[in-house]
Amino acid sequence: MSEAGTHRFAMRVYYEDTDAGGIVYYANYLRFAERARTEMLRGHGIESSDLMANEGIALAVRRCNVDYRRPARLDDELIVETRVVHVGGASLELRQVVTCGNDELVAMDLKLGCMSLDGAAARLPATLRQTLNEHTQA
Repeated sequence: MSEAGTHRFAMRVYYEDTDAGGIVYYANYLRFAERARTEMLRGHGIESSDLMANEGIALAVRRCNVDYRRPARLDDELIVETRVVHVGGASLELRQVVTCGNDELVAMDLKLGCMSLDGAAARLPATLRQTLNEHTQA
């Protein structure tokens, strides 16, 4: 966790992440963001496996708006910044930005929905809501 509730996840671009020209394939940014969200939650003591086993819920992407601004390339060192923007009763909104050095490459605005393991909408557990609200940044 870093300043003002922004979580930073460092990673490097590998050959498997790129196309034939050494540029990161656009869909891989979604994978990078998923890893960063998982680590952000883990940093708050929230394990996806525990949510499933103990609460019978999972968080699923409901909406994702992506703005691809600049490409990442093979061997680049990236930072995926994640911040919680809003926590609702059954959803949360996040902002994720992928940077390389001082360059902002990709920006994503996401809405995650809480769902039961049978796929029905569910409310966020109060403890999860409280933890996330403590780290919400407008």
